[in-house]
Amino acid sequence: MIEHSLLSDMLRPFWVSIKLASITTLCLLLFATPLAYWLARPSQRRLVARLKIILMGVVAMPLVLPPTVIGFYLLLLLSPNFGIGQWLSAHQISPLIFTFEGLVIGSIIYSLPFYIQPVYAQFIRIPKSVTDVANLLEANRLRRFVRIALPQARVGIILGSLISFAHTIGEFGVVLMIGGSIAGETKVVSIAIYEQVEALNYDAAHAMSAVLVIMGMIMVGLIASVNRRYQRL
Repeated sequence: MIEHSLLSDMLRPFWVSIKLASITTLCLLLFATPLAYWLARPSQRRLVARLKIILMGVVAMPLVLPPTVIGFYLLLLLSPNFGIGQWLSAHQISPLIFTFEGLVIGSIIYSLPFYIQPVYAQFIRIPKSVTDVANLLEANRLRRFVRIALPQARVGIILGSLISFAHTIGEFGVVLMIGGSIAGETKVVSIAIYEQVEALNYDAAHAMSAVLVIMGMIMVGLIASVNRRYQRL
């Protein structure tokens, strides 16, 4: 049986993971959706078109690189001796490594392609006739984006949000590298399971893993349901 104190220790990582996944998904909704729209729009200038190709490749890097590699470079970038971390240290701002804020940054970068791809695909599918009519009826680009492009891409946005949330819940390598294992702050459920296995607490590891399996099945069911509903439209 799992003792009360151990149960409390098991619940905290779930809260950290759900909070991290929620904030990451919200940030992707706000910032990655316009990015996907810009990437999907046709470009007449060669330089801009090439820049978009390069940027798409950079965005897709987390799909091919091991999480530990991304986590390592993020660790260097956010540490007080390099890059952003050095700038923060010079301005007497607390470093981001081994903090929840650092986890959010790492999760956004690592989950970016999982959100961008379905949203980008939906923006690409918007018929040119719809875009042409929108350009005639609405001169303001922001209003065209909000009133026309976003409703057309709603399925991709929903799918991207679900996939990003589920992917963030299961993160391990990136969050371990830049967040460590600080209880109630950076210890997510995947790290907690790993520590329980290391400590030979298999009952706790089984219980936490079972909850993740159930959550995963629910997320997969939601994704399949959205896909099925879209195909019927």
